[in-house]
Amino acid sequence: MGEPERVRDVWPIVHAERAALIHDLESLDDRQWEQQSLCEGWTVHDVVAHLVDSARTTRLGFVVGLARARFDFHRLNAHGVARERGASPLETLARLRQVASRTSTPPAPLDSRIVEEVVHGEDIRRPLGLTRQYPQDAVVRALRLQARTPASFGGAKELVAPLRLAATDADVSMGSGLEVTGPALSLLLVTMGRSVALNDLDGRGVSALRQPT
Repeated sequence: MGEPERVRDVWPIVHAERAALIHDLESLDDRQWEQQSLCEGWTVHDVVAHLVDSARTTRLGFVVGLARARFDFHRLNAHGVARERGASPLETLARLRQVASRTSTPPAPLDSRIVEEVVHGEDIRRPLGLTRQYPQDAVVRALRLQARTPASFGGAKELVAPLRLAATDADVSMGSGLEVTGPALSLLLVTMGRSVALNDLDGRGVSALRQPT
């Protein structure tokens, strides 16, 4: 697949994931919206607000917002959550519907939009006992991006450098060190710091992921 086509097909994937998440969110009660997500310190409601903020973000807006946050990514994200979190779950869900078809992006590789939707989708679904069969290609692309992106840019290049990651449900392997095997989605989640997915993995390299240096 040529690069221009791969760029064009990011947005259909992202829009499909947003639509699927909206469908799942529509059935939640207020208690579930306040459930702790896989993101430390964020409830389900907070993660949805972050997704609204992320969908609205433009390249210029990101740079301006980061400067205002004194170049602190955590502060930038906190500002976004506070801005987009509605007075009620229904209000925040309505905002997510409004931005579901947007194609704006911060200054990052476009596949990072797939990472955002898949990983935050799991941040919400796993604590609630919900499941989704994500497109295999989307998960693999997200995993490959995380494995080659330095930690300073939100990736896991240094973490996985001494390992060989091999998916048991997709045709993907990377690296040449201690082996870690498991579902591609679980490998992706671990590269994003979601330790809950470690229980899905096998191999001599898992201990390095449990105690990253």
